[in-house]
Amino acid sequence: MLDLSRIEELRHADVPPARHLIDGSFVPASDGGEMEVISPLDGTRLTVMARGTVADAEAAVAAARRAFDDGRWADMAPAARKAVLLKWAALIEDNALDLAVLGVRDNGTEIGMALKAEPLSAAQTIRYYAEAIDKLYGEIAPTAPGSLGLVHREPAGVVGAIVPWNFPLMIGAWKLGPALAAGCSVVLKPAETASLSLLRIAELAMEAGLPAGVLNVVTGEGAVVGASIAESMDVDVLVFTGSGATGRRLLEASARSNLKRVYLELGGKSPNIVFADAPDMDEAVKVSANGIFRNAGQVCVAGSRLLVERSIHDAFVARLTEFVQGMKVGDPLDPSTAAGAVNSLRQLEQNLGFVAEARAAGRDIRTGGARILEETGGYFMQPTIVTGVDPSDRLAREEVFGPVLAVIPFDTEDEAVAIANGTDFGLAAAVWTANLSRAHRMIRQIKAGVVHVNTYGGSDLTVPLGGVKQSGNGHDKSLHAFDKYLDLKTAWIKL
Repeated sequence: MLDLSRIEELRHADVPPARHLIDGSFVPASDGGEMEVISPLDGTRLTVMARGTVADAEAAVAAARRAFDDGRWADMAPAARKAVLLKWAALIEDNALDLAVLGVRDNGTEIGMALKAEPLSAAQTIRYYAEAIDKLYGEIAPTAPGSLGLVHREPAGVVGAIVPWNFPLMIGAWKLGPALAAGCSVVLKPAETASLSLLRIAELAMEAGLPAGVLNVVTGEGAVVGASIAESMDVDVLVFTGSGATGRRLLEASARSNLKRVYLELGGKSPNIVFADAPDMDEAVKVSANGIFRNAGQVCVAGSRLLVERSIHDAFVARLTEFVQGMKVGDPLDPSTAAGAVNSLRQLEQNLGFVAEARAAGRDIRTGGARILEETGGYFMQPTIVTGVDPSDRLAREEVFGPVLAVIPFDTEDEAVAIANGTDFGLAAAVWTANLSRAHRMIRQIKAGVVHVNTYGGSDLTVPLGGVKQSGNGHDKSLHAFDKYLDLKTAWIKL
């Protein structure tokens, strides 16, 4: 049981300067450069971290390459790798509250969500892949007599992992768990505004017995550190969660370098579709609100487009507005807070820009639409519902990544499908209906990597997460995640 009474103590704890982890040692930037870490809770400096250079990124990649090539991890018996990862998961759980509070101070997620979605989720993920290590078998091909075909699974090599600021531990573990379990070495580049908790779990990995050089972490700017990792000739696989614009640059970097495999989990503009026959309207209201407004809307699969059948549109929006107006927005370290801080001032201004554009276009700002709690110095925004949105509006087509919900009415099932598929994205979706046949039709017709029925979010590690269209390629979670980090090698033997 976590002692939540320690939250206030941890809120004010000193945070030492953050350093790179390269080849088993925590080191400053090669040129001594540092970046301020500004807390979104109050806009003050939390600490400083190393501003990575190209030389730092190259040193980390070289360390990962040596570690992979000499087999200190890749050639370790699967049961031995498993033991290290299980110990790491246990250490993350033991330090869950400290990790969660540190992360909240760094990126603004409300503590209730942070505990579950960050350290506890990361520990669960690492444990899941650790348990799978000694259960991945090769194959014997059904060949003609006189030949033997064997299919071996081998670790792909050095993995470059670039992760975002909204859920650094959860998404980081989605990359680190299967990559390390497969026997790869990793160079991890956290987001500039959420590096601290990842550095801390990397320290715990060393404590658990992960050999030096197998996991390296370099902080700093994406245009410098991320670009260097992406263009390295010694990185075999690149995995990324973030924006489409950055994803395109990573693909270009792969083409300019060694044609490394690139797997991208990009943005979303996910439709949450409520039919008049939804089995539980109260549940649909509550889950729809949480599906967009928890973590201040900073969730890649957020249900940011609410499509409501016209016959219930006004009543549903009224109930949703009432529920949202009762959500507590504010101090993320208060366990009663329902929605925390926006990650940065830049992100807050982008969110407000979308609202201003919708207002100028004559859309109805049903609730919210403004910055609040400015006196705290933090970056807080009211949960915002915009009605009267046209499917062609920018608010209906582009990812805001903030607490802004676009509401669109529809009349028919076919119209709902057309609106749902009317963006460049295809990450997630939801359908609320009591009609089983309709649910299955919608699952087949909506272009998305995951379609929820009578819920939104909450899927666990047993199923994959990935997008279609411009929401990316490849999958995190489930055993399918191993596909990114394992190469297939055929042995053809004449008997």
